[in-house]
Amino acid sequence: MKVNIYAIERNENDEYNKICQHFIKLFKQFGNMEIKSIFNKDIAKAHKNNIAKSAYTKIYEKYLDGYNIALDPNGKKLNSFAFSKICENKQKINFFIGGAYGFEENFLKKCDIVISLSDLTFSHKITKIILSEQIFRAFSIINNHPYHKI
Repeated sequence: MKVNIYAIERNENDEYNKICQHFIKLFKQFGNMEIKSIFNKDIAKAHKNNIAKSAYTKIYEKYLDGYNIALDPNGKKLNSFAFSKICENKQKINFFIGGAYGFEENFLKKCDIVISLSDLTFSHKITKIILSEQIFRAFSIINNHPYHKI
C-alpha cells in the first residue's frame, strides 16, 4: 500500500511537519505514506486565479496514477468510516491539496473522487496534519486496529 499526499507549497521542516511524521511513522504497519511538497517558478509567479490554477494542474497531472483524490471545499463530505471505505482495496492512493486558488474543474474531473475535509478553510500545514491522521485512522478501521476507538 502506497499513499502520497501532494501539496502546493515550499518544503518546510517545522513543528507541523513533525506531527505529520508521527502519523507517517504509525502508518508504516499498513504501508508507506509520503508527503510531497511541490513548488516551482510557475507557481511562484502565478498571482491570478486562472493562471495559478493552471499551474497547479500542470504540475499535478504527472502524478495522476493509482486512485486519485482531490481535496476541495465543494467536494463530498465523509465521516471517518466512509473515508475508510474509499481507501479500501487500493494499491496506491494519491491525495491532492490545492494551492491558494484551488483547482481547475478540468483537474477535478481527472480525479476518481473529490472530497472536503470540512466547511472550514485550513492552511496547508493544518490540512496535512488532519489528512495524515485521517488516513491512519482509515487504515486502522480497515484493519480493525483499536486506534479509531480511542
